[in-house]
Amino acid sequence: MDRDQQLKAALLWKLPLLFQFCKGDLMINKNDSLGEDATKESQITVDYNTEDFSNFDYSQFEEICKKEEIRKFHAIFLPVAYSLICFVGLAGNGLVMATYIYFKRLKTMTDVYLFNLALSDIFFLLTLPFWAVSAAKHWVFGDFACKAIYLICQMSFFSGMLLLLSISIDRYFAIVQATSAHRLRSQRMFASKVTCSLIWTLAFIFSVPEVVHTSVYETPLYPPQCFITTGDNKALTISIKVSQMVFGFCLPLFVMCFCYCVIIKNLLQPHSFEKKHVIKILVMVMIAFVLLQLPYNCIIVLRTISKYNRTTGQCNAIKTLDVANDVTYSLACFRCCLNPFLYAFIGLKFRNDVLRLLKDLGCINQRQLWQWSTNQKNSRSSVPTETDTTTSFSP
Repeated sequence: MDRDQQLKAALLWKLPLLFQFCKGDLMINKNDSLGEDATKESQITVDYNTEDFSNFDYSQFEEICKKEEIRKFHAIFLPVAYSLICFVGLAGNGLVMATYIYFKRLKTMTDVYLFNLALSDIFFLLTLPFWAVSAAKHWVFGDFACKAIYLICQMSFFSGMLLLLSISIDRYFAIVQATSAHRLRSQRMFASKVTCSLIWTLAFIFSVPEVVHTSVYETPLYPPQCFITTGDNKALTISIKVSQMVFGFCLPLFVMCFCYCVIIKNLLQPHSFEKKHVIKILVMVMIAFVLLQLPYNCIIVLRTISKYNRTTGQCNAIKTLDVANDVTYSLACFRCCLNPFLYAFIGLKFRNDVLRLLKDLGCINQRQLWQWSTNQKNSRSSVPTETDTTTSFSP
């Protein structure tokens, strides 16, 4: 009986534990005893089983934008465009450089500017084969070459824009202030050399911030590429874009429009066919600058806005901007091909020097040289703007 009483007492003692087991409280206590991880897993399981996903907003997640077709377009279009621009641009600017060197023709302020403009364009054009290879394949030239090519490219860009600005100012003084310009001719020559040195220095300074943040980047999914990245530093990115817009487009455009409009107003006073022809040249220069540079600068603004304003459904817009960037940048590069024709080949003296150079090289004979020179003299302008030596805006 003693054993039966002890068994009953044990069952009565364990009865509360059995009751808890049936309710499930003992399992929760067991989970608590396993630690914090078990509690979190239990909570996640409960949340998953009880959450209603029917009204879940998936728009908060960023869309993955696949650009395979854009990369194919990039790999075909840019090498072809860069090759064409490089060939035509080197031929034109190379002829300008050869003429200046062969005849030692740095006689006017404009000659100094045009020589440096041709040099700037040649430096820029020589970087295009590297970018063509990178677009067709990937960057294979290493990190040092990446920074060096980018530095040359940016210096050429800024120096070219500032030289175009300087040429417009020089033409303003040569035509509107013709008397003073002729009297101060030697001082203007010295000023042109100092200005060109300052322009190349400023071009280097403007290029340094971008070159510092330029390097070769490679990911497991994409081959190495040379480009500039500022990470999450929005202020630096915007500063770089603003400097490109101001010094690479807005400032030159403003100065060119002011100077050329004053020149045109001055030339319209005494009406003559020759001066109307010069006006057409000035208008053509401004139109060419706007048509070649404005589209690319607009795309820069749109891409900057798009970069910091990403929303769902923007993939097609981003792809469109990428294609537009390739096309408009190639159009802007084409300016290097037109510069010799817009600024150098227009001048009568320069055209005659080119013909003499071609004759000395055996490309044309004496009879062809005489015929072409005679035709040009018949259409010579009477504009009093250093017509004997100037190479710009004198037909």
